[in-house]
Amino acid sequence: MTDPRVTIIVVPREQFSKARASLESIYAATAVPFDLVYVDGNSPPALRQYLETQAAARRFTLVRTERYLTSNEARNIGARYAGTPYIAFVDNDVFVQPGWLTSLLRCADETGAAVVGPLYCFGADGASGEPVVVHTAGAELRIVDDGGRRLHEVHRQVDRLVADVLPELRREPIDLVEFHCMLVRRELLGRTGALDEQLLSFYDHLDFCMAAREAGGSVYFEPASVVTQLVPPPLAWMDVPFFLLRWSNAWLEPSARHFAAKHGLAQDDKELRDHIWFRNDHRRRMLAGPRRALRAVISERMLRRVDKVMDRVVFGGVVEYLVARPMQRRRARAPAAEGTAAGVRTPAGATP
Repeated sequence: MTDPRVTIIVVPREQFSKARASLESIYAATAVPFDLVYVDGNSPPALRQYLETQAAARRFTLVRTERYLTSNEARNIGARYAGTPYIAFVDNDVFVQPGWLTSLLRCADETGAAVVGPLYCFGADGASGEPVVVHTAGAELRIVDDGGRRLHEVHRQVDRLVADVLPELRREPIDLVEFHCMLVRRELLGRTGALDEQLLSFYDHLDFCMAAREAGGSVYFEPASVVTQLVPPPLAWMDVPFFLLRWSNAWLEPSARHFAAKHGLAQDDKELRDHIWFRNDHRRRMLAGPRRALRAVISERMLRRVDKVMDRVVFGGVVEYLVARPMQRRRARAPAAEGTAAGVRTPAGATP
């Protein structure tokens, strides 16, 4: 068998209930040889047992921590176990389509790209692996200095039907792809350094793609590769604590302050505020059922008012101080010890 050229590193994003479907799609839809490192940040007991069983059966490297991990923490842990020329970072709620990895590798080989991203999609109501609506087809990203530094970020083809968009897309250099699924040359990480773990909740893909380009690497968009993010709803009960922590002020506000300071941006930069708007809109997905019921009896204008109260009082108040901040304090006190499941194989060249 040909030695793998790529290590797939799966990390937690915001939920656990989609992890099984995501992992099974990787094994079903990936034709090229690969190593796999799965970073498990405090998953619930049923998923932990499933991952241990799969790691033993499929002989992949399973790394477990007994606390929730930020995505960049998990990626840095996983990268230490990679010994191949390429790394494919994949979030644990992403369903990959056949040919996804072959197309990313072909793009990197033919263009010399240091970073390659696929077409990112949403499924039907977030519950299907079938791509339906475009999440993003890459984005423009740069810092504009026109008397005051500001972030310019414009995503392409957002919310369009995949069937309508695909004929228009082509492989091309791009400023920004996302960590939902991203192929990276491992040597690039030696030039950029470890991923920034002070970005707890957001801005991680922006920061890395900017660092990649500053280090002389090119970023490409490859539409022949297609992945689907399995976003909520539904959101299982097992997902709620981690989901609330991931999108809490306790994680978002320090991330925004750090990103702004690191890149010389004002704290009130419009694009940074837009990320907060996205967070609030995304967080309401956990209440999709009640919001549908309200929409049937009140106007859209009134629903927007209810959403603002929900953002400020429920998520920003009750949930923040009774759930998210106590979880973050417990997380900060918990050891970040790593361990691998029995019977797994660490690739040659890795440095665990």
